[in-house]
Amino acid sequence: MSGENQNMIPAWVDGTLMPVEKMQVHQEGLRHKAVSIFVMDRDKVLIQRRALTKYHTPGLWANTCCTHPQWDEIPLDCAVRRLNEELGIVGLEPDFRDHLEYRADVGNGLTEHEVVDVFMVEAPQTLKISLNPDEVMEVRWISVFDLMKEVEQNPDRFTAWLRIYLKDHADRIFGSLVQI
Repeated sequence: MSGENQNMIPAWVDGTLMPVEKMQVHQEGLRHKAVSIFVMDRDKVLIQRRALTKYHTPGLWANTCCTHPQWDEIPLDCAVRRLNEELGIVGLEPDFRDHLEYRADVGNGLTEHEVVDVFMVEAPQTLKISLNPDEVMEVRWISVFDLMKEVEQNPDRFTAWLRIYLKDHADRIFGSLVQI
């Protein structure tokens, strides 16, 4: 993809999917495509704390990786690309889990209105992680149940989308891990 189109993401404008500059998408709250990945180790999920230089939600905890596909990029390819770019994770093949939609204020006059392809991948014991400091300041493993409890107790430490995923879609994302 050429450098001039790098910040163009798929968004709906008047019902038509078209490439729109990423900041414009968030300023206008346009419905747009997104990808979220959850790397798992049995009942534990790898979460990331967003870099302080991010243009929205800096320093907040989020799922393993979340991003916007570039215009005409296949969601699975986007998931694989961003695992590498953000976390240095390579060689994994995420499995499509579900298709979700949400809308959330992410501060500073910006809105995420995402149509999300959610992917899940089981981490091998040999998983190597190399953080990109422009994207991620730290990561940690936490059980899904402990994460849900922590988000409930301290919601301001987590991104709006992770709170929404856990509150409204945990069963669709994590399946039997959250079913009683």
